[in-house]
Amino acid sequence: MSGTNSPEAVKKLLENMQSDLRALSLECKKKFPPVKEAAESGIIKVKTIAARNTEILAALKENSSEVVQPFLMGCGTKEPKITQLCLAAIQRLMSHEVVSETAAGNIINMLWQLMENSLEELKLLQTVLVLLTTNTVVHDEALSKAIVLCFRLHFTKDNITNNTAAATVRQVVTVVFERMVAEDERHRDIIEQPVLVQANSNRRSVSTLKPCAKDAYMLFQDLCQLVNADAPYWLVGMTEMTRTFGLELLESVLNDFPQVFLQHQEFSFLLKERVCPLVIKLFSPNIKFRQGSSTSSSPAPVEKPYFPICMRLLRVVSVLIKQFYSLLVTECEIFLSLLVKFLDADKPQWLRAVAVESIHRLCVQPQLLRSFCQSYDMKQHSTKVFRDIVNALGSFIQSLFLVPPTGNPATTNQAGNNNSGGTVSAPANSGMLGIGGGVTLLPAFEYRGTWIPILTITVQGSAKATYLEMLDKVEPPTIPEGYAMSVAFHCLLDLVRGITSMIEGELGEVEAECQTITETASSPTQSSEEQELQSTSDQMDKEIVNRAVWEEMVNACWCGLLAALSLLLDASTDEAATENILKAELTMAALCGRLGLITSRDAFITAICKGSLPPHYALTVLNTTSAATLSNKSYSIQGQNVMMISPSSESHQQVVAVGQPLAVQPQGTVMLTSKNIQCMRTLLNLAHCHGAVLGTSWQLVLATLQHLVWILGLKPSSGGALKPGRAVEGPSTVLTTAVMTDLPVISNILSRLFESSQYLDDVSLHHLINALCSLSLEAMDMAYGNNKEPSLFAVAKLLETGLVNMHRIEILWRPLTGHLLEVCQHPNSRMREWGAEALTSLIKAGLTFNHDPPLSQNQRLQLLLLNPLKEMSSINHPDIRLKQLECVLQILQSQGDSLGPGWPLVLGVMGAIRNDQGESLIRTAFQCLQLVVTDFLPTMPCTCLQIVVDVAGSFGLHNQELNISLTSIGLLWNISDYFFQRGETIEKELNKEEAVQQKQAEEKGVALNRPFHPAPPFDCLWLCLYAKLGELCVDPRPAVRKSAGQTLFSTIGAHGTLLQHSTWHTVIWKVLFHLLDRVRESSTTADKEKIESGGGNILIHHSRDTAEKQWAETWVLTLAGVARIFNTRRYLLQPLGDFSRAWDVLLDHIQSAALSKNNEVSLAALKSFQEILQIVSPVRDSDKPETPPAVNVPVPVLLGPISGPGLSRPFVRTDSIGERLGRYGSSEPPTVTDELEDLNLWWAAWNTWYRIGSESTKPPVTFDKLTFIPSQPFLTALIQIFPALYQHIKTGFNMDDLQKLGVILHSAVSVPISSDASPFILPSYTEAVLTSLQEAVLTALDVLQKAICVGPENMQIMYPAIFDQLLAFVEFSCKPPQYGQLETKHIANAKYNQAEWVALNYVPFAERSLEVVVDLYQKTACHKAVVNEKVLQNIIKTLRVPLSLKYSCPSESTWKLAVSSLLKVLSIGLPVARQHASSGKFDSMWPELANTFEDFLFTKSIPPDNLSIQEFQRNESIDVEVVQLISTEILPYANFIPKEFVGQIMTMLNKGSIHSQSSSFTEAEIDIRLREEFSKMCFETLLQFSFSNKVTTPQEGYISRMALSVLLKRSQDVLHRYIEDERLSGKCPLPRQQVTEIIFVLKAVSTLIDSLKKTQPENVDGNTWAQVIALYPTLVECITCSSSEVCSALKEALVPFKDFMHPPASKVQNGES
Repeated sequence: MSGTNSPEAVKKLLENMQSDLRALSLECKKKFPPVKEAAESGIIKVKTIAARNTEILAALKENSSEVVQPFLMGCGTKEPKITQLCLAAIQRLMSHEVVSETAAGNIINMLWQLMENSLEELKLLQTVLVLLTTNTVVHDEALSKAIVLCFRLHFTKDNITNNTAAATVRQVVTVVFERMVAEDERHRDIIEQPVLVQANSNRRSVSTLKPCAKDAYMLFQDLCQLVNADAPYWLVGMTEMTRTFGLELLESVLNDFPQVFLQHQEFSFLLKERVCPLVIKLFSPNIKFRQGSSTSSSPAPVEKPYFPICMRLLRVVSVLIKQFYSLLVTECEIFLSLLVKFLDADKPQWLRAVAVESIHRLCVQPQLLRSFCQSYDMKQHSTKVFRDIVNALGSFIQSLFLVPPTGNPATTNQAGNNNSGGTVSAPANSGMLGIGGGVTLLPAFEYRGTWIPILTITVQGSAKATYLEMLDKVEPPTIPEGYAMSVAFHCLLDLVRGITSMIEGELGEVEAECQTITETASSPTQSSEEQELQSTSDQMDKEIVNRAVWEEMVNACWCGLLAALSLLLDASTDEAATENILKAELTMAALCGRLGLITSRDAFITAICKGSLPPHYALTVLNTTSAATLSNKSYSIQGQNVMMISPSSESHQQVVAVGQPLAVQPQGTVMLTSKNIQCMRTLLNLAHCHGAVLGTSWQLVLATLQHLVWILGLKPSSGGALKPGRAVEGPSTVLTTAVMTDLPVISNILSRLFESSQYLDDVSLHHLINALCSLSLEAMDMAYGNNKEPSLFAVAKLLETGLVNMHRIEILWRPLTGHLLEVCQHPNSRMREWGAEALTSLIKAGLTFNHDPPLSQNQRLQLLLLNPLKEMSSINHPDIRLKQLECVLQILQSQGDSLGPGWPLVLGVMGAIRNDQGESLIRTAFQCLQLVVTDFLPTMPCTCLQIVVDVAGSFGLHNQELNISLTSIGLLWNISDYFFQRGETIEKELNKEEAVQQKQAEEKGVALNRPFHPAPPFDCLWLCLYAKLGELCVDPRPAVRKSAGQTLFSTIGAHGTLLQHSTWHTVIWKVLFHLLDRVRESSTTADKEKIESGGGNILIHHSRDTAEKQWAETWVLTLAGVARIFNTRRYLLQPLGDFSRAWDVLLDHIQSAALSKNNEVSLAALKSFQEILQIVSPVRDSDKPETPPAVNVPVPVLLGPISGPGLSRPFVRTDSIGERLGRYGSSEPPTVTDELEDLNLWWAAWNTWYRIGSESTKPPVTFDKLTFIPSQPFLTALIQIFPALYQHIKTGFNMDDLQKLGVILHSAVSVPISSDASPFILPSYTEAVLTSLQEAVLTALDVLQKAICVGPENMQIMYPAIFDQLLAFVEFSCKPPQYGQLETKHIANAKYNQAEWVALNYVPFAERSLEVVVDLYQKTACHKAVVNEKVLQNIIKTLRVPLSLKYSCPSESTWKLAVSSLLKVLSIGLPVARQHASSGKFDSMWPELANTFEDFLFTKSIPPDNLSIQEFQRNESIDVEVVQLISTEILPYANFIPKEFVGQIMTMLNKGSIHSQSSSFTEAEIDIRLREEFSKMCFETLLQFSFSNKVTTPQEGYISRMALSVLLKRSQDVLHRYIEDERLSGKCPLPRQQVTEIIFVLKAVSTLIDSLKKTQPENVDGNTWAQVIALYPTLVECITCSSSEVCSALKEALVPFKDFMHPPASKVQNGES
């Protein structure tokens, strides 16, 4: 609207109006002054309006009556020029919508006048149209008047006016309804109240309708009145009306505005009450009419021409049915029944043609047909309308053939009615249009002499009618021959196409919905379940309803369709028509199949099959099966009995092939026409595209195809495809070139048909296979007893079907191969050969096919595919066996690497070789096995690996050829290595397989039967391998034993980590212990006879020259292997339930081996013992973590670093891993999950150790040449075991155990060495080196004391026992131990290579023990136990022996070490002793100590003569050290020490400080030997303790008093002796020594007096003073001495005495007056 509202447009309008008014005033100036005035005042009016108003258009509309007035007056002049000008101006105003209702009324009145005067009629129509279309101001009476005006103009004499008025009427009617639609749109949102309820009561009650609707209602009602030839209610002023025009208007309204009638009850009421009765009434003449009643077809009633109304009525009916079917169900039933009646043969040709066209219109609307079916056919007591329509079409077609039209009845009055122009003859030729040649080439139907051309009338799927559109015809047209047939033909095709596509579409939706529903149901949605169930059940109900409708539709129409289509197929001479018919039959067959309507499906298929074969072909399938009952049954169509027509024998088709029928007895030839081939192609197409719904009809289809293939001479080639055979084979087969070119295509389609079987569902596939098998059985029956060419169609196609269905071969394999195996046994060689060809091809293809899941994981499928190959073995025909073997060979060569199920077969063949079958055969079979092991292990399914193991093992046991046995052990190692590398995948596959078998076993309710059952399958595989190797480990041949043993333990060691935890139980008990038992038994019972040579020229080493020695080697190997496994896999074994029992058994084996009288075995047993106690760290690096974490660190259970070199999977461990990590790499004992159990294990080990130790070291009762005495390495190893063992048992290790240990250690050290071993073990006697055994003993004790050191309090009571043990060893230095009654020789006297026993040198050992004692005592001196058990006393007591022996010790080093040790011990022990002085625990030690000092310092042993002076001085310095000890450690603490002891010491010092001389010394010697330094030291010590300035306590006073008195007594003695000697010697000087001594004494005296004077007087005993003073006279006597040194010393000594000179009376205090 913006265009007319814009200021420019408004301005233009004003200008135009003014110019119009001016023009009007100009025109009317002379003749019509009033008009001129009106025009001029109009100009002024317009100007004022324009000037005063802003909204100019609105203002103009308000004043439009006045504005229009001049123009109306102008029209009133009836002057053409003026009238035209005015009408143009009025139109301009109207187009700008500035006309008000009043003005419009005035305009219409003015137009009416013009109309009555017949003026400007076209202009009038134009004005009315503009007025009504541009706005909606015209209503009600005005509107009706305008409409009547147009109607009136339609009936004028002028043709152009007529037509224009007709068009205007149509447009105006449309406008009225469009207004109503627009009004509904506007009001739709405002009011939704059901106002229409009371409208039902009275059809005149239109008051409820809105204005536009009311106009439309009145208009439509009057149209009905007019068509019915009644007076109108609203269109007042109508003068005449034609029925044809009325019907056309009704049709257009109904067609264009269906929603008006569907939405408004008033209108639907009109439809029901007015339109339908009207139509039925107008139809009546056509219904009553019978062509037979009068020969001339006089147009029936007189009212109107006959054809135009009938044709328009059919158009109206078409619209009613199409648009208002739902409103007018009953009425439509009547209409449809009428339509069906109009097809009757006695109706006029043109009526039948128009009726067929109408029906065609219905046939292209499948939804409508569906509604018919639901509303009529499916209701009880209702006409079966849908069925009738189809049947009517069928009988219509038949009637066209059976009753050839006797000339067209319409032609008789054609000459009379020629007013419609010369167009009538055109349709007659329309059939020939576009056809180049003569008429004969026309596509046509020909049946029993009746020839009907096929006209191209329509595009498929659209019903474009010819005669329903002839609205201008008054006379019935001439219908060309074949037209009705062509339309009916298309009706059928469109009907089939519509129904099938609709139903299939809906089926597809339903299936899709079902799928989505099942998907949503399976996916966990939030919606509540009930809701889901609800929707599902709705879905089901809906589907049930739908399905019922579909089935009813098909059931209603199939008989009629089939009858009609079969007839047409037989009659068709045109390839395209044939194609269409076949396509219709095919789609119907497929639809019936999908809906499961078997009878109808088979009927359609039978029709196609019959079309494919030559006429009257004897094919039993088509005549004997249920199809026969169909083919001979007649269907009643509308009461007429119509036989189902079989193909007629007289063929109008070109013959394209001649061939032999497939029959047992040779017969003549048969001919195939191109139509047969066409049908065959349809059949192929049907089978190809709709195989899934064929079901049992496959029999029909395939039987037909087999016969056709045979007639065409197609023969199978490789893969089962059929190729045209060579001419020789079928001498009577004649093919035209047309077919020759077609044959490859047909053969290709045939192959494609079977290829497409891969898309069939399983059930359909089974139908197909069953059909092929039964065909094949027939062919086999025919081929019995003669050797002529059999029909191989079925076998070839079975092969082809099998090949394309490999992906689900399981479901068809049994019937397929079962049948082919029967074929393989057929006497006819060609048949048999093909059976075998098919079977082997299928097996090979089955194995190469990429199944999902792959064959390797689908054992059932493997067995399935494999079975027929095995079954073939039972067939005796050599050619078949040849095929079988070729097949096996090809399988191995081509897909040995993907040969799932073939393996057990192939391996079975190899494994079946027996030991007695000759070396060459064994060798050949073994080569095969080698090939398998080297090339195919990775590709064979893991379930076969066990068979490989068994087969390889069986070759190992063959004793024909040692090399094969050894190589087979190598193969077993390769196999185990393979298992290890591929462990993960093998395990996965085996587990999968196991699950399947387990399930099957459960379903059958039987136990799963396989060796080592409860273990997981992968482990069972290993166990089988181990078991095989285990058997070989006790083979009579040592080489085999050795090889097998090494392999067994290597593989368990290297790969055992792959086993499940629980499986270890089996490995230990069933494999390892079982093996140990057998080996132990064999070893103990083995022959001791010497074996001279190892067969041939092989020399045998003396260590292996008896069976016993060879078995010993095996025993060693086996025990070591088992122990290594126990060690490295301890973490796996320990959590097993009966580990402790296993441990005991193993310990028992170790014990029996250790105590066996064979050095090799016993030593190896200990090595194994060490290993299981994990003294030897495990060999495999895979088990050593890179960084051993502290034990308490929690380690994640997935161990990265522990995975071995070739290991693909990390081990998940079940035991505590921290423990394992800690165990390797740190000396910490492992922390084990179950401490208690663990302890038991270690104690068991301890008991075993104790038993081995006590048994082996116990001296034998008697000795002879053969007495077995354990070797040093054995004992060393034994003792070396203890420290590690002790780590685990220390918590419970008590005194008893220590006692036991001591006994063993003592005995072990005492065992002598055989003289021939001594050079290797003993050092030369002069070297002070320990043997490794002695080292081990000390280490053991060291470990013990260290453990006690950090252990709890209660362990420390063991210290004394350890000291005892060590001290016992210390005694060996002076007194070597005895070993039973055995005589031992000193090493120097032993002769090498004689069976003599050599005693060891124990000195280094004893000395080392002593060092240990000292160290230990230094650590433990203060311990309660050490104190209580008088350890110090024992040490002293032990040391007293070497100390007193001194020079008499076997080794000089001994006493020196003893001294230094004593000093060290005392330096630690004495303070402790002093601490405990009061407790009396050390009382008995003091005398012992005193005696020891005495024995040592004043020894009775004489130094050896060869002692050098330096040596003597060194020894003296040792004595001096002892005295120093006394002076520092004993005397200062005398008050804590028993007085007697101190006295003894003092006496000893006294003794030492006086030079003892020996008369035997020469003068020079005496100088040295008198131990001057020693004496000096003794004296100094005495002196030191006489100093009293340090005295602080009474006790100290006591010791100094004692020392002083000793010292003074000593001085006195020395002086006396000196004086004595001096006197005796006369002039001779005294020895240097004595002079020194006297000088020393003198100096000492002076010092003493000095110090006494300085001391507190009360600290000095009066007794002392007396002794000092008593010295004086002696000193004075010395004055006479001759030595000047003595004199000067004497002087110094005498000077202090002055302080004693004082008058007796007064008291002098310490020299101070």
